[in-house]
Amino acid sequence: MTETTLLDSAHAAMEAAPEDAQARLRFYERLADGELFLMLAEEALGDTLSPEIFELSDGRFVLAFDREERLSAFAGGRSVPYAGLSGRALARLLAEQGLGLGLNLEVAPSSILLPAEAVAWLVETLAGAPDEAQEQIAEVAPPRGLPEALLGALDAKLAAAGGMAQAAHLVGVTYAGGGKGHLLAFTDAEPGAESALAQAVAEALTFSGIEAGALDVAFFAGTDPMALRLDRAGLRFDLPQQATAQTRRAAPGSDPARPPILR
Repeated sequence: MTETTLLDSAHAAMEAAPEDAQARLRFYERLADGELFLMLAEEALGDTLSPEIFELSDGRFVLAFDREERLSAFAGGRSVPYAGLSGRALARLLAEQGLGLGLNLEVAPSSILLPAEAVAWLVETLAGAPDEAQEQIAEVAPPRGLPEALLGALDAKLAAAGGMAQAAHLVGVTYAGGGKGHLLAFTDAEPGAESALAQAVAEALTFSGIEAGALDVAFFAGTDPMALRLDRAGLRFDLPQQATAQTRRAAPGSDPARPPILR
C-alpha cells in the first residue's frame, strides 16, 4: 500500500496541526467528496445496505475505506461484500442511525475512528446552502479581496461538477437596491442542476472557513445579455464537459431521490 491518497494527505495535515481549523475542514471536505467502500455483512439488495457493524466501548461503528484494495487488506484478502458510495451519502446514512465511522482502519496512514457526533456534525455542515441572488444587478466588476482559500475551494468544487453547466463567473456586484457583494453566476446550467451547484458553492464557503452567505449564487442563460457582462468582468471557471458523455452504473446514494437504506 504505497499510494498516498487525498484522504491520507488531508489526514496527515490535520494530525500535524491539531489546532488548525482549516486543516480539519479540509480533511472533512475530502471525506465528503470522495468515494468510500463500505464493508457489508451481506450483499446489497437493491438500495438496501446491510453494513458490518462493530460494537466498541465508545459506540457502534461501520468500516469504510477509500480504496477497494485497502478493504481487501483489512479483510485479510478474503472476499467480503461491499458498496461504493460518496462520503456525504454515507455520512447521512450513519447520522440517521447514530453510527460512527471507522475509516481505513489498520491499513493506511489515514486510519481514524470518527464517532457518531463527528458524523452528525459533518451532515449538519453539508446541509447549509448559499443565498441565491434575488435583487436586480446594477453593476458588475472584477472580484476583489477574496481569500485564496476560497478561490481554490471553488476551483476544486466546480472542476468536479462536470456537465452541470457551461461556466461560472465570479464577480463583484452592486445591486439596484444599493447593496454590494460578490456573486458566482452560472451560465447554461443543466435543468435540475441548480440545487447541486448551489450546494457545491455552499460547501466551498464552509470548508474554506468563509462565513456562509458571503457569496450569492445566480443562474443565467448563455444568451442573456448579462452573460456577456459577466464574461467581460468576472473570473471565469470553465466546468468540464466530457462528463456528460460518460455513462456508468449509478452507485448507491448517487441519486438524492433514491437514497440507500441501512438495515
